[in-house]
Amino acid sequence: MTVSTTPLIEVRGLSKRYPVGTLRRKMLHAVDEVDLTIGAGECIGLVGESGCGKSTLARVLARLVDPTEGEITLSGVEIGAIPARSFGGSPLRRDIQVVFQDPTESLNPGFTVFQAIADPLKRLLGGSRREITDVVVAAMDDVGLPREYGSRYPHQLSGGQKARVGIARAIAVRPKLLVLDEPTSALDVSVQSLILHLLAELQKQRDMSYLFVSHDLNVVRLLCDKIAVMYLGRIVEFGPSNSVFRAPLHPYTRALIDAIPDPDRKNTVRTKLEGSASSPSTRTRMPAAFQDAVR
Repeated sequence: MTVSTTPLIEVRGLSKRYPVGTLRRKMLHAVDEVDLTIGAGECIGLVGESGCGKSTLARVLARLVDPTEGEITLSGVEIGAIPARSFGGSPLRRDIQVVFQDPTESLNPGFTVFQAIADPLKRLLGGSRREITDVVVAAMDDVGLPREYGSRYPHQLSGGQKARVGIARAIAVRPKLLVLDEPTSALDVSVQSLILHLLAELQKQRDMSYLFVSHDLNVVRLLCDKIAVMYLGRIVEFGPSNSVFRAPLHPYTRALIDAIPDPDRKNTVRTKLEGSASSPSTRTRMPAAFQDAVR
């Protein structure tokens, strides 16, 4: 698949802050002045340690949460100013869909597999019962779910099958961008590889763009065209996957790569980060060694 250079999503100066404390006078800087571009047909990996703001950025970009500041442009349309509550009923909702981290929690236990996949179709696309049924069946086929599973409920499915339902629900409306928030972290290792292979095939078949959020750099390296490294709410390094792994510019990126388990790596000097991280509730300038790296 040829990746287009035409921006699908452009994020400029995006911030998300939450008031904290009893008097709510302090602000938690979950996402801090982020710039990011995702091209049509491109897969961007968003990596960083727990608490760095990855999931918050994904939810703001997917318009599930309102930004505090900044712009989000989808195919030239500014969507960041549309309240999240209103965006759910907008025709633009179909263009950005989300696959959540926990496939069990993201499914309504009272919905069958068919109902779970059909519900967003009814809300966003409409159509006759026959048309909706055809789309649901096609989505189930695409993710490898047997058609007879359409009458089953979530408690009757395995973790991998629930993950496939979540993916089928997201792709059924033909989105332009799929936001994947650690979609395999709750699955067994043997199932993870199957789901990752499925996601790679679906991107080619349906020509979608991905924002793939993960803490697993090996997974991101295999699946993603580019990698964005996040630290304390900021993207500190961004570039092609091979370049980031081969010659990381930022000390935090080097530390993340050095931390990847490798039984064949011996007597290697690993990057050691001195001092402690700043508090995300304090708006301070990063140390000189942690200034943004620009590719």
